[in-house]
Amino acid sequence: MLQAIGLTSTPRRELPPLVDDLTFEARPGCVTALLGDPGSGKTTALRLMLELEPGRGITYFRGRPLHRIAHPGREVGVLLGDVSGNPARTVLNQLRMLCAAYGVPASRADTMLEVVGIGGLRDQRLGALSLGMERRVALAAALLADPCTLLLDEPAAGLSPRERIWMYELLRGHAALGGAVLFTTDDAKEAARNADRVVSIKAGRLVADQEAAEFARTRLRPRVAVRTPHAARLADVLGREARAARRAVEIVAESGSRLSVYGSNCAEVGEAAFRHGVLVHQLADETGDTGTPVPPVPQARSEARTAAHASAVAAAHAEAGAVEAGSATGPGSEPGPEVEPAPGPGAGVRPEPGTGRGAGTAPFPAAEGGAGHARPPRTGSGRSARAVRRVGGPLRPLRYELLRVFGTATPLMTSAAVVVVSVAIALVLARTGHTPQNRLLAAWPQSLPLPPAALGAGLLGALAFGEEYRYPTLAADRGTAARRMGLLAAKLGVCAVLALVLGGLAVTADAAALRLVFDSGPLRPPAQWIAPAANWAGLLIGCAWAGVLASGVFRSAAAGLAAVLVVPVMVVPLVRKSLHGPSAYPTDGLASRLRELSWAQWPPEADRLVLGALRVMAQPVGTALVLSLMVLLCAYGFTGLRSRVRW
Repeated sequence: MLQAIGLTSTPRRELPPLVDDLTFEARPGCVTALLGDPGSGKTTALRLMLELEPGRGITYFRGRPLHRIAHPGREVGVLLGDVSGNPARTVLNQLRMLCAAYGVPASRADTMLEVVGIGGLRDQRLGALSLGMERRVALAAALLADPCTLLLDEPAAGLSPRERIWMYELLRGHAALGGAVLFTTDDAKEAARNADRVVSIKAGRLVADQEAAEFARTRLRPRVAVRTPHAARLADVLGREARAARRAVEIVAESGSRLSVYGSNCAEVGEAAFRHGVLVHQLADETGDTGTPVPPVPQARSEARTAAHASAVAAAHAEAGAVEAGSATGPGSEPGPEVEPAPGPGAGVRPEPGTGRGAGTAPFPAAEGGAGHARPPRTGSGRSARAVRRVGGPLRPLRYELLRVFGTATPLMTSAAVVVVSVAIALVLARTGHTPQNRLLAAWPQSLPLPPAALGAGLLGALAFGEEYRYPTLAADRGTAARRMGLLAAKLGVCAVLALVLGGLAVTADAAALRLVFDSGPLRPPAQWIAPAANWAGLLIGCAWAGVLASGVFRSAAAGLAAVLVVPVMVVPLVRKSLHGPSAYPTDGLASRLRELSWAQWPPEADRLVLGALRVMAQPVGTALVLSLMVLLCAYGFTGLRSRVRW
């Protein structure tokens, strides 16, 4: 069950909050519509439920707030706007990346593509999909981890009537299996037709919470839609005849050529138009919206909210106790035996005949198991035995990060650009001469703050978090996966390996180009290669890690790359100035003293490695990188790791 209690957004300057003390619930097994005019706060309410918007209030998902759920993606499926993903990524790669983030098998992506009926589009790029196909991909992503609750913001906006029928059939199939569905809409007829319960809001306040049948009876009423080039004349004729017959007829001018006539029927309107010679282009019976109901008086509304708040809190605590006591396979725990993935929500389920919701339409596509293998219904306190198999462990964030990195051509294009630029700079430096061999192989002139390979490593690191904030997939501002220590370690490890590979490619290409163009003139066998190689590796890894941490702190790839450039431009001069002059306390013999303090005695040859690492850190660039990484790591800890949910 979903229970939203006292949702209130942060007040705007000289304006009331978009959502003001909103309390309602969405029950399991039902489809609930959040109805309101554009700008009434529907999307803000969803973002408050997902803790993506600052404000007050709390939302319970089966008795627990979102920040107390270990794996939110397995409990709540979200559709906010269009599909959120890199346009260059394929549909299958996008869903497999999310499978790794949610901790479900990669085969679940193929299953859900068949459920939403786009199995043939798995190799299509996200940027090449139509609006209808984008909605299907977004819905497949929302259903990927088999969540109990679905939160959908305008899921049928911009879809054709046939696609709308399919969409709501799928949502009703999910609810029929025990899930809770909440979608927003501004169309009262759509809400009455496709929801079991309608929650109406206006200016962020609750004005009605009704069953669909009661909502249709009190909010909707039949009307006659008339389209005529003489709308004013026909309205006058109908008004005079209604007054003469003493009948209550309401005539509303919808546009210049369209009228809505309430309290009459097509036969009466058509006969009146015929008698007075008024040309009619269209005449049809429709169901009209009477507008948002009038909210109750403040005192009654306050009392109703107080009672709803008390009952919701009591029910939340009662359900939380039931979940903790009897849900061995609830959303926060892992199921014991691993079973194969079951068909997706709604597979092979059709609405009951005669309900008026999709009756007479073809069922939506079934999953691999077919219509006869639908899983048993879920209960409010746990999942069935046919739940989706979970894939956990420390390798889950690593799988996700590898799929994110290699799902597009960004690493390949970055490597190619770095190699080309590095070779060109190395040839120019060799032609002019007077450049040390180490800087020649690194293609690092004195005028540049960083070599091309270091800039490329910093760019790949900045995209680690920056791409997620630019193309969020779970929900806005939350990133593709929860920002936890496991994910941070995976990003740092993958980016370090990419940086080393990129640096090795650049040095190899520079050496090959120099030998090809100038024979062996600029290059000579190095006397000491370990220290320069360690310096080179430390520079590349430091730039990559600075990009990762800065993009995670500032939530932007551009800010991450800017932080990489700040190190040589601003931090290095400050370090050089602070280290200028002799030291009052020399550090000679530090390696031997460290060997004496350690439990395990390392061989004397390791002293040279320790001294080499200390020399690298003692250089201005090394010191600046170490200080910058420490500052960024602390900032990341304050901004990214303060959430109460563990990976």
